[in-house]
Amino acid sequence: MRIVGLMSGTSADGIDAALCEVTGEPPDIRARIIHAIAYPYPEGFQARILNASQPDTGRVDELCKLHFRLGELFAAAVLAVIEGSPFNPSEVDLIGLHGQTFWHNVEPDGRVSATLQLTEASILAERTGITTVSNFRPRDIAAGGQGAPLTAYIDWLLLRHPTKWRAVQNIGGIGNVTFLPPLSDTTAQPSAFDTGPGNALIDSIMVQLTAGAQTYDEDARLALQGRIDEDWLHELLLHPYYDIKPPKTTGRELFSKAMAADLIAEGQRRGNNASSILATITTLTAQSIADAYGRFAPAPIEEVILGGGGRHNALMLDLLAGLLRPAVVMTHEDVGMDSDNKEALVFAVLAHESWHARPGTLPALTGGLHPSVLGQITPGQNYVDLIRRTFC
Repeated sequence: MRIVGLMSGTSADGIDAALCEVTGEPPDIRARIIHAIAYPYPEGFQARILNASQPDTGRVDELCKLHFRLGELFAAAVLAVIEGSPFNPSEVDLIGLHGQTFWHNVEPDGRVSATLQLTEASILAERTGITTVSNFRPRDIAAGGQGAPLTAYIDWLLLRHPTKWRAVQNIGGIGNVTFLPPLSDTTAQPSAFDTGPGNALIDSIMVQLTAGAQTYDEDARLALQGRIDEDWLHELLLHPYYDIKPPKTTGRELFSKAMAADLIAEGQRRGNNASSILATITTLTAQSIADAYGRFAPAPIEEVILGGGGRHNALMLDLLAGLLRPAVVMTHEDVGMDSDNKEALVFAVLAHESWHARPGTLPALTGGLHPSVLGQITPGQNYVDLIRRTFC
């Protein structure tokens, strides 16, 4: 099947769109990217999303408007990625739409009680004519799971090593990891969870320190000029989230703009300049990842595959290479996968599995009571023909 996968992450910095070819069924499923693009949000739109994602600045009327506006933007991204490919919309079978996360409600006991990803799927189906599978997280939450990380099941299908334990580490706004047993081990189970902040605190600190002029620390240029405040770092690592046993998830609800403002104030109180604050918080992300491996990895990890925007952070990469030694740290490109478009590929594969009424989760990955078929299907013009071609 030809499927467009769509993703906009916690950072809300634009849409990743990938036209993919997905064939087979587990355990022998194959997926490749035909064409992919980064589709930018309009100027100021990221700020609208982030403001609407906070309880003190979000409004129901704004959320309603964003729900439909996001539908138009995601539909435009679908048409743009198809236009750059050898195909036209009538030759594409499905859209896999994660949407934009606005809130992921984690209770004090670690249970996820609600989640909200917005982007109106009806607009995509109407504008493109393509049947759309969307809103993947809630079904797993209904079954007692965390609803995340959704990439973990695709890691399980596509990225296991024949003989080595691997960790697949995403560093987006939030960090998440999948621990994968080797194919040679037929009894060990995978595990997956959010390790803590990825780029969320770093990016928010940059925005606040530069009054919005810079939204991230490009190539860690500022952080590399600073010093790491070891005493402060030790205190930051005592945050109770890091002690919670997996499965667990988190988001900007915890590692928030308000937390970033508090970190700036505390860092300055301790005598740190902007560069040293960024150096310390960048190290916090790397150290929290390494600590999670030490606490929760089910076996010694021999290879770590990095993805997400954080892999472009030079300080982060250097820290992780040292902290995770003797594991070999690599990128998705080293195993034949496009790091920048991996999550878009994930949602293409999840849409494929949902269309075929197959699960997109494992209880070992999300804590659900059972594997769940994920998502909601919004028929496009191709719906009846797709049913006939798939099942008749």
